Amino acid sequence: MINSENPYSPPEIDTKPIVSKPAAPLSIQAILFSFEGRIPRRVYWAASLCVGFVFYGVVFGLEAAFGPESPVAMIGLFVMYIPMLWISISIQAKRWHDRDKSGWWFLINFIPIIGPLWAFIEIGCLRGTMGPNSYGADPT
Repeated sequence: MINSENPYSPPEIDTKPIVSKPAAPLSIQAILFSFEGRIPRRVYWAASLCVGFVFYGVVFGLEAAFGPESPVAMIGLFVMYIPMLWISISIQAKRWHDRDKSGWWFLINFIPIIGPLWAFIEIGCLRGTMGPNSYGADPT
């Protein structure tokens, strides 16, 4: 039997656009404490601003109530600093994931001047990868 297909013809390409289902929205707990998944810029900025306002509100409240040199204010500052640091790294890691990069890219912040500027542009201003990537479905 003779095959009627031309062996020298290019393969057929599916030209339909890739449409993926958006990822299910993460809970507030997952956004703040988990290092898995992706978040869009709007969630990153909202979470970052809320965490910053709460942190500085508590710090100023403690200093107003007990004085800036009070041991109670210093202990309160330390107790608030640990979860704020965890949440900040968690939020950044998910934004790096949205850019299809490892969450360890948050360490770029430790490079003087260039590192924080790079992180601001990359995770604060640029859109994440369109469609699914190696860290999950597109959250937008």
